[in-house]
Order: sequence, then structure tokens, then C-alpha cells
Amino acid sequence: MRILVLGAYGLIGMAVIRRLTEADHAVVGLGRNTNAAARMWPLAGWINADISRLTSPDSWAAILREAKPDAIINCAGALQDGVRDDVTRVQHTAMCALYTAAQSHGLGHFIQISATRASSAAETVFQRSKGDADAALQKTALEWTILRPGLVISPQAYGSTGLLRALAAFPLLQPLAFADRPLQTVHVDDVATAVVQVLGGSVQSKQSYDLVEDQPQPLREVVRKLRAWLGYAPAPEIRVPHWIIAAVGRIADGLGWLGWRSPMRTTALTEMAAGVTGDPAPWRAATGAGLSSLDVTLQRIPSTVQERWFARLYLLKPTVIATLSVFWIVSGLVAFAAPEMATAVLTSRGVDRMPAHIAVIGGAFSDVTLGLAIVFRRWLKTASLGMIGLTLCYLAGGTWLAPDLWADPLGPLVKTLPALTLALVALAMAEDR
Repeated sequence: MRILVLGAYGLIGMAVIRRLTEADHAVVGLGRNTNAAARMWPLAGWINADISRLTSPDSWAAILREAKPDAIINCAGALQDGVRDDVTRVQHTAMCALYTAAQSHGLGHFIQISATRASSAAETVFQRSKGDADAALQKTALEWTILRPGLVISPQAYGSTGLLRALAAFPLLQPLAFADRPLQTVHVDDVATAVVQVLGGSVQSKQSYDLVEDQPQPLREVVRKLRAWLGYAPAPEIRVPHWIIAAVGRIADGLGWLGWRSPMRTTALTEMAAGVTGDPAPWRAATGAGLSSLDVTLQRIPSTVQERWFARLYLLKPTVIATLSVFWIVSGLVAFAAPEMATAVLTSRGVDRMPAHIAVIGGAFSDVTLGLAIVFRRWLKTASLGMIGLTLCYLAGGTWLAPDLWADPLGPLVKTLPALTLALVALAMAEDR
């Protein structure tokens, strides 16, 4: 079969593409920026498209003419509105337009990857838009199946699963909120295998199935098992007050409008507070087998030094970016506040006053600009490279004009080296997935 996968380079989408390719299906992936995905999966075809802009059947018709799919698998989704995301347009409006186009195209099968609590009456826009899209799909003439995974565990990790790994790797203490909330997990490969089973006809279509392990367990137990999987000893549990979690959620929401998709946004916290559970019985009845428990899932995913590095560095990423932003902004503001003192450093070494003054003001403006730019997700790489380049210029200029500053007791040149290193770290950690 020829299959179009939406959200093809996401956590679930990439596993689905791998499993479909292994099953000898021809795959076409769709997403907003498929360049990196195309390098990782050159055997698949790729279409660059922003689903939030495909809100009419005609816009989807052009995609379907290019992809020529026999089936569509929708792995796309957005957690919360932000500068890069419109949840309702992605998860409901665009999907309803696709359903219409797909029926005209004569599509064979449509598989929707939804969520266990998706409902038109749900508390969050994320779950409501998923629920509305599911309901609209069920009213179509398409051969549809809705798969609703629980908390997906994968060798790759970002979003909520990345956060859980980071919490499990927290040194000395184990901070937890919503520790008693029930969770049911699912291995990402089990989700991908379920897709292949549906396409193969071994599972009855026009049904909704929760893809979850048999028994729920509290979040504290999930984190405990992840901590042991990472190879860390148990640590005393610290309950994080809900007012702190709420404040962090509001801050994360604000950062969402700067392009950051934090797993601490209020939608994610609301979902975690409600728990992630489903009914495993329909899938077991349809297939004759249940899905992997968390214990089995973790046994299937080897924990190596790269998992430990990721888990320990995950929470440091925002700290690194915030530190760089404050450092560069304050550095520039200090120069703006006392330009004559900075100018004097250069004029005392033989630089004319006007060029020295221009250099000081220009450097201060550049410092503040870079400090502000790095807090915007889309400018992270550019700002990091700018910080690295400007620091090297400062070091080269300082060494040429005032080499004695290397021996200055306050270390004005020596202290730029940690800032340079931190910018290199930020650049190395720039990728989200």
C-alpha cells in the first residue's frame, strides 16, 4: 500500500514510518519542515506542508494528488496554542477538510492517532479538538479506525516523556507533583504495530481502541521505575506544591509565545493532573493479546550513557539559555550606563576617542540584541552563533589592544571563556527532536 503519514517526524510518526517501511509499504511523510527527517529516512517520500494552513478540501486535494495514498495515518497534533501552533486548526479544522477531500479521492483507510481522554466535552482545547475530530471522522463514509495511546514511552524522548526522564534523573531528591495520579503507558513500537495490524485487516475497522497497558500505576511509581532504569539510586520524594506548579505553568505558557513548546504548559499539567488512563479490553478482544507493561517496555529500551546525559541535561537547557540571556543583556546595559569608562579602556591604549566610543556603543547594542534574541526559539541557533563570534572578536581585539588585561586581577578577558563555552553548549542543545 501507499500510505500518507501526517506528523511523520514526531515521536509516534517516526515509529510508524519505520514499521510501515519494514512491512514493505510505500510511505510519504508530511510535515512543516521535513529536511532533517528526509535525511534520516531517505526511503520515504516527503512533502513540506503546514497542516494549520490546509483548512479547505481543495488545499488537501493538491496534497492527495501528489501523494496518491491508499491510506492516511494522522499522527499530527499540537498540545497548546503558541506562536507556531493553532491547536484547533491542526487537530480539528484541517482534519475535517481532509476527511472531505479523502472521500472524494476514494481513500481506502483513515487511521487517527488520538488520545485516551479525547472528548468534545473535555477540559482542554487539546482534548476537545481531538474529540471533535474523532466524532467528525466517525460520521464519514471512510474506512476509519481511531487509536488512542496512553503515555507513550519511546527510545526518543521530548515533551512529557522527556520531562519524566529529567525528573527521574534529578540528583539527591525526587521532586514530584500529582504523584498519585494514575498512568497507563504504551511502547511506541506497539502503537506502530497496531497501525500495521489495522491496515492489514486483522483488526475490525470503524472502531476506537485505547492502546494502554493492562494496569494503571501512580506517577510516582512510573518515575521510580524510570529512575531505576537510568541506573540511579532511589531518592527522598519531595512534593511540589500545586501553587508552584501553577506558576511554572503560567510562565511556560508565556514562553510558548516565544516559540518554546515546554512540557510544563498548563495543558500538559492539566492532563497530568487528570491522569492518563484508558480501557485495554477492546484492543485485547480484537487482537487476542495485550500491550507491553511499563516493565517490559523499559526492558525493550536499553538505558545507556546517552539516556543519562539527556535526562540530566534536559532541565539544564532552559537554565543555560536564561543565564546567557541575562549575562549578555546586563553586559550591554552596563556599557550603556557607563560608556565613558569603557571608552577610556580603549583610549588609554592608543585608540582615538570617536572610534573607541563607537566600538563601545556598538558592542553594547550587540550584547543586548543577542541577549534578547536567544530567548526566542527561532533565533536560538543564530543568537548562539552570534555570541560565539562576538566573544571571539572581543578576545581577539582585547588581546591585540590590551594584552595586559589577561593578567588583570578582575579577569575581564578570562571571564569571557565560560560565556563562550556556555554559548557552545546552547548551540549543541538547540535541537528539540
